[in-house]
Amino acid sequence: MVVDAASSNGPFQPVALLHIRDVPPADQEKLFTQKLRQCCVLFDFVSDPLSDLKWKEVKRAALSEMVEYITHNRNVITEPIYPEVVHMLLELFDSEDPRERDFLKTTLHRIYGKFLGLRAYIRKQINNIFYRFIYETEHHNGIAELLEILGSIINGFALPLKEEHKIFLLKVLLPLHKVKSLSVYHPQLAYCVVQFLEKDSTLTEPVVMALLKYWPKTHSPKEVMFLNELEEILDVIEPSEFVKIMEPLFRQLAKCVSSPHFQVAERALYYWNNEYIMSLISDNAAKILPIMFPSLYRNSKTHWNKTIHGLIYNALKLFMEMNQKLFDDCTQQFKAEKLKEKLKMKEREEAWVKIENLAKANPQYAVYSQASTVSMPVAMETDGPVFEDVQMLRKTVTEEARQAQRDLKKDRPLARRKSELPQDPHTKRALEAHCRADELLSQDGR
Repeated sequence: MVVDAASSNGPFQPVALLHIRDVPPADQEKLFTQKLRQCCVLFDFVSDPLSDLKWKEVKRAALSEMVEYITHNRNVITEPIYPEVVHMLLELFDSEDPRERDFLKTTLHRIYGKFLGLRAYIRKQINNIFYRFIYETEHHNGIAELLEILGSIINGFALPLKEEHKIFLLKVLLPLHKVKSLSVYHPQLAYCVVQFLEKDSTLTEPVVMALLKYWPKTHSPKEVMFLNELEEILDVIEPSEFVKIMEPLFRQLAKCVSSPHFQVAERALYYWNNEYIMSLISDNAAKILPIMFPSLYRNSKTHWNKTIHGLIYNALKLFMEMNQKLFDDCTQQFKAEKLKEKLKMKEREEAWVKIENLAKANPQYAVYSQASTVSMPVAMETDGPVFEDVQMLRKTVTEEARQAQRDLKKDRPLARRKSELPQDPHTKRALEAHCRADELLSQDGR
């Protein structure tokens, strides 16, 4: 009779199984599989070496017995054992040693190529690792390597794509974007996503909408990663698919352009240096320019970083060259909206004045006005810049874009300042006058 190893009471209590030679040949394969699983149990030899001594001895004996059994018998590793071996290999991908993970990557890739019958099983087990990583642990050392293997697997998928492959993209790969440690494996993940879109362009809309759904709100470096991946997607997008996602996409880009984090705004504005993206924008300028214009114009005046000003004027200049009439219409529309805001602000101020006058007419006003320290609401200017007329805006955009191009051509130091804030003269003088204390440090420990 073969005892099931799963009946152990805990991770440190494996069952003492029978010897393989003591069971009938029909049960030897099942017992060998159980001993394999038993040997996957890990024990703590660091913090408490004397713990679980009995069960450590059980595992040692099982390992010795399996080595002897494999050495003296033929055809031990049979086809039913293959999934167990694959499962053990996949579990080892959580190793902290990158050299081990690299060897595992090569080994698993070759197994996937040689054993056709194991391919579906390997993909399923990788899916399970990803599910556990996304929804339970959020920690695994081998996600990047597993995605690298999947990248080459996806590249070999036959067309049309099977439904299970599409589900893998939508239910496994895309949710990987919301994990905190995205930066560790993002290049490999983006490659897998782009491979899918090159295989089947109809997946573009659900992919882009999922990225917008998972878009980071408070993590700027992660936002830059999303912008990088989105540009890779736009590089392979079909014009017919671009039309489906352009409005929500450019609403998000407008928010990125307005970001106070200059790297986010800079990365979004670099889209206007991509020729293919510009051709897509040009074909759909009537929809895109009204979305982008308010954000571009407002930040051309109010953003704290001068580099962003130049990139914004470059984008405005490209829009102006695409369709002069549409650009002028957006200018007038934006001006009308600013006037509406001013009128609304004026109406609000007048309403507060009426409320104050009604309060003053109350007989108890004198009593409560002396005791209260609440002041009248102060009218504040809107966050929008002073608006220029159409002709002046054209001239400003052209001149500023030309100046930005000249600035980009200048040689810049390798370590550039990340802001244009003026240096403190006192700090500068103190740094120039600073002398290293080498003489003091060189005295023999004194």
